[in-house]
Amino acid sequence: MTGFKNFILKGNLIEIATGLIMALAFASVVTTFTAWLTALLPDSTSEIFSNEANSFGAFLNAVVSFVIMGAVVYFFVVMPYTRAKEKFFPDEPAGTPADIALLEEIRDAIKARGGAV
Repeated sequence: MTGFKNFILKGNLIEIATGLIMALAFASVVTTFTAWLTALLPDSTSEIFSNEANSFGAFLNAVVSFVIMGAVVYFFVVMPYTRAKEKFFPDEPAGTPADIALLEEIRDAIKARGGAV
């Protein structure tokens, strides 16, 4: 079970899934926008292909759906994932890196022997 927990929380699985969900939701915004925009262009075939899906209302509906989807993904996936990741894999405490600490010890040892630094 520990391996599965590490796979879920340490890997980029959640980030990739969240990005894919948001990209697919944004695709409908782009599709409805281009349909609405092309319906505005003067063309003899625009009357043949125009329907309710090409309206500005469909574009606004897609934008609102995208915002709602983003809120749902953020509050129900991203926030719990971030809390779980911090709980199970906390960040290392801020401090001097090991290599810098070692160099400082060497410097102090040279000073103690009376050498110039």
